Amino acid sequence: MMPKEAAQEADQLDRLGFLLARHGAIANLRIQQAMAQLGLGQRHSAVLLHLGQGPISQQYLVETLGIDPSLVVSVLNDLERAELALRRRDPDDRRRHIVEITSRGLATIDSINNVVGAVERELFADLNAGELELLRELLNRVRISADDPPCGAPE
Repeated sequence: MMPKEAAQEADQLDRLGFLLARHGAIANLRIQQAMAQLGLGQRHSAVLLHLGQGPISQQYLVETLGIDPSLVVSVLNDLERAELALRRRDPDDRRRHIVEITSRGLATIDSINNVVGAVERELFADLNAGELELLRELLNRVRISADDPPCGAPE
């Protein structure tokens, strides 16, 4: 390969979309590894973090997480077996399930925050507080699809 061609190829690999995808994949893998240390998958952690905000409907989890209802049921079954969450019928609408976190689940949220914090400190070690805030602000303005508002835009 000629030096000019190599430089062009390097420029192409340095495109923002590729950089974001590569760094996102690395961050995702490290987060998955951290969750595995706790015996959790990312979906389990996401559900627990939502439950940490207070009781919510099972349907809300389906809509918020954007995953198939059967997957939500599977995750909730796992969380109930581990005594991290519990489901009960909504007294106002018996067709609806309300999901709540347990005290053990709340303690697990602390563990999630600790291991994710460690991953983030490693990933962002070379960035100062101002740069981290700018990165957060910029990422919140990235559009996922042409029809979507920026990621951080209020709905």
